[in-house]
Amino acid sequence: MSPASDDPAFPRPQLALIDAFTAHLRLERHLSANTVAAYRTDLIHLATFLHRSSSSLEDADHATLRRFLAQQHALGYARASIARRVGATHTFYRWAVDEGRISHDPSLLLGRPKVANRLPTVLRAGEAADLVERPDAGAAEDPIDTAVALRDRAILELLYGSGLRVSEVTSLRREDLDLDGARVLVRGKGSKERRVPVSDDAVAAVRAWLADGRCHLATGSEGPLFVNRRRKPMSARDVRAMVAGYAGSLLPGRRIGPHTLRHSYATHLLEGGADIRAVQELLGHSSVATTQRYTHVSRARLFAAHEQAHPRA
Repeated sequence: MSPASDDPAFPRPQLALIDAFTAHLRLERHLSANTVAAYRTDLIHLATFLHRSSSSLEDADHATLRRFLAQQHALGYARASIARRVGATHTFYRWAVDEGRISHDPSLLLGRPKVANRLPTVLRAGEAADLVERPDAGAAEDPIDTAVALRDRAILELLYGSGLRVSEVTSLRREDLDLDGARVLVRGKGSKERRVPVSDDAVAAVRAWLADGRCHLATGSEGPLFVNRRRKPMSARDVRAMVAGYAGSLLPGRRIGPHTLRHSYATHLLEGGADIRAVQELLGHSSVATTQRYTHVSRARLFAAHEQAHPRA
């Protein structure tokens, strides 16, 4: 199904309504750009379906919304994607009713498909250390290659040593770092700020990048902390590709990304005896329930160790 913007007959007022909603998410609820973009995409899919069913966002009823979800299932979308679209639909209609744009909420009785609560992938401590130390600046002969290795080591140290999200790493600026105090100011989801500790290894890696690497990829000290070979700010895609590249040669056959290092950071803290509330603060979770899934990972690993090691397991 093509998006609404590709349909010349798609009514512009529908896009205007969706844009007003996403402006609310961005300006009043301070949701991340990625989240806002996902909500917009979900609503465009819904509005396109409604338009082709001779309906609209304002006129939709519960039965039409259910047909939309059935179509999404028939098209092969994953349960998680459909559940997200249900969430976007609920949020949109609550906003539209509150704003007086729609008289009633047709999504009130719309249920979400159950999504399997998969435990996050976690590296063992030795695997995480090997991955973080994979970039080898000493082996590079070209200054640019050396700079890239120094940059990659600094990013990996922050992902695992401080548990940062990929978006938090890419948004860092030089002034956010207090290397003498081993702290970094992080802007997380919903524009919430938090200060988190930086490990000694991460401090050393960032100092090396600033002293010997960044000058080869960036002009001046202003701007983002990390830049790519094109002298542009590192994007989330850049970081994911970088992590996957090192992980592919070190741990072939496993799907490992930046969030794997964040998962590993949290799990290793809890396995080391850290208080769950402290880990919640470090990760920037609004609810401790989100952090508790890492206790499930630790418990699963304990049972796995028991089964592998005990003679009567």
